[in-house]
Amino acid sequence: MKNDSNRQKKKDGAALAWLPVLALCAMAVAPAPAGAQLARKPSYYQQQNQPQPEGPAAQLVPRPAVPASLPALRSQGDFDTLARVYDAGTPMQLAHVLFAIDRQAKPARMHYIDTPRFQLHVRFLRDTRLTPNTVKREIDRNYLVPDRRFLFGTLSWQQNIGTFTYEFWEGDRLTVPLLREAEAQVKASFFAPVKFKTNSTLHERIAKEAGIDFVSQEALIREQPFLPMNLGTATGRVRIVNDASGLNALLPDDIAVLREVPINLPPVAGVLTERPSTALSHVNLLAKGWGIPNAYVRDAATVLKAHAGQWVALKVAASGYQLRRLTPEEIAALPPRAVRAAATGALPGSKAVKPDLRETRLLPLASLRARHSVQCGSKAANLGAVLAARIPSTTVPDGFCIPFAHYDRFMRSNGLAERIARMQQQPGFAGDPQVRQKALAQLRDEIVQWPVEPATAAAWRAAWQAQLGGGGVFVRSSSNSEDLPGFSGAGLYTTVPNVKTGDALELAVKKVWASVFNPEAWEARSAAGFGAESVLMGVFVQTAIDSTNAGVMITRDPFDAGHPHVTYISAKRGIGIRVVEGKRVAEQVMYSSWSKAIQVLSRSAEETALQLDKDGGVKEVPVEVGRHVLTDELVVRLAAVGAAVKRTFNAVDQDIEWATVGDKIVLLQARPYVERRR
Repeated sequence: MKNDSNRQKKKDGAALAWLPVLALCAMAVAPAPAGAQLARKPSYYQQQNQPQPEGPAAQLVPRPAVPASLPALRSQGDFDTLARVYDAGTPMQLAHVLFAIDRQAKPARMHYIDTPRFQLHVRFLRDTRLTPNTVKREIDRNYLVPDRRFLFGTLSWQQNIGTFTYEFWEGDRLTVPLLREAEAQVKASFFAPVKFKTNSTLHERIAKEAGIDFVSQEALIREQPFLPMNLGTATGRVRIVNDASGLNALLPDDIAVLREVPINLPPVAGVLTERPSTALSHVNLLAKGWGIPNAYVRDAATVLKAHAGQWVALKVAASGYQLRRLTPEEIAALPPRAVRAAATGALPGSKAVKPDLRETRLLPLASLRARHSVQCGSKAANLGAVLAARIPSTTVPDGFCIPFAHYDRFMRSNGLAERIARMQQQPGFAGDPQVRQKALAQLRDEIVQWPVEPATAAAWRAAWQAQLGGGGVFVRSSSNSEDLPGFSGAGLYTTVPNVKTGDALELAVKKVWASVFNPEAWEARSAAGFGAESVLMGVFVQTAIDSTNAGVMITRDPFDAGHPHVTYISAKRGIGIRVVEGKRVAEQVMYSSWSKAIQVLSRSAEETALQLDKDGGVKEVPVEVGRHVLTDELVVRLAAVGAAVKRTFNAVDQDIEWATVGDKIVLLQARPYVERRR
């Protein structure tokens, strides 16, 4: 019965169906800046939805008598009387009234429901004796079949766009006649202009076929002043960063206010960005790995200008963010930075995997399994397991692993340990990010110049020619310091695309090895509690594909762990290198295997795509602006593939890199989905 009740709550009131994804469902709320005033005095429904006292004190604030429902709302006062409000008193409060259209009545009867009293459509039906003994199966018919008795919906005031909307649960199987009937009933019984709000791609298609004007969920999201990307709390000093040059000066104690979404970021205490990003942008993956709060705040630099340089406490929640100045006493009580870093850095399970350096052979993908992570890294080993699973309707491009032993031998022969020791002894290396970045860049340049043993390089070329036909390959990282239980490492290391000659292959392998010393990798590992001396880099050489579309999916809702039935998919056209950069918002959708609904969070804003260049590397080509990347059919297929990959890894949620070539789904990577919160 409890599960049935929870399911019913998700159906009752489409505006409330995806509350855990507040950032993506037109209901996220950022509190007003200090001193800001609300546009008007709180109405009755705002007051009634504030927390109320319990026990005897509750009798001091009785709610006036309100009818169970009204057949029409003829004024703002009528709406206020029946409305329930979320996040009252904030710039993005959401007031809503449930409604039920009884199609069996002659003529059809509208019920605008006393929403604070009933909160669920089914409760209204049973408590008012409209359907006193209806079983769950009969209630469900009102969402799924054309000949239903009731249409259950929600009418809301959308403050960000200044209009009322009505909507249905995202899984409601609306038809054109049903929507036209609802449109007529709502507009005939409501005092103000109102638009249909679509909550799924099905609803959008039906609205277009019915010729009904609508506002999409994606359009509402674009108007939001706040999007929580990673929830959490932090204490730090506010630093406003106007451009990429200012990133070098950031310190671990800083709460960075970024006017642009960077590709890389040194460890900080928290992040607020002035441009929207995605759940899988590099910055958000770093935030998740570090367990720090991260959110988009419209005009963040202006809103927070008064706090620049000040110590604050930041909280990012699903419903908004809070920023509070610390008192002098609180600042004085803060422990030294080193102590704070130690307290939040090391994670259980985040130590680099102890390598097996006995294996020196180049291992083909078909031979790799999870146990080979100690020789080749989890990225290569996991892909071997995916290939072995033979997931229907998918392919995995062939490749081979260059094991840790090759990296170890190369670095020892060139005195890496001594070189790292000297680097770390440089004045300012430990405390100055700019000094550290310069030293790391110099080390990477040196590594790329060091010679590889001729026999080793010849073995790489021979495997490339014999196994992969000497065609273009992607040379990918597969280290022992990523895909760990407490540390993802996503986006930290280098991938060299479309390598087409033997000399370029040798250089690409060294570039991947050198990426152990990418500044973002160095800083992320330091924050996670392990150093460069424990890191070894395997390399996965994989046949290049010229993908039609590419992206990443997560086999659960990245905004709420309580939604295991949801698959999040991010996509762009062409090769997927840029999907996680965050420079432009990718196409993002959520698919629920329970409601069978597809919700569009954003459509791709790309004007160009990457494709393989015949001379090696990639090239940028123009694409048709505004065309959808993901079709409904592809979304459902991807979600099914994601579920199969998850089963392959014992039901552990996965972060999966995918592509399409024509109508074929290609799997390129599978790693555990890692999330950490302070």
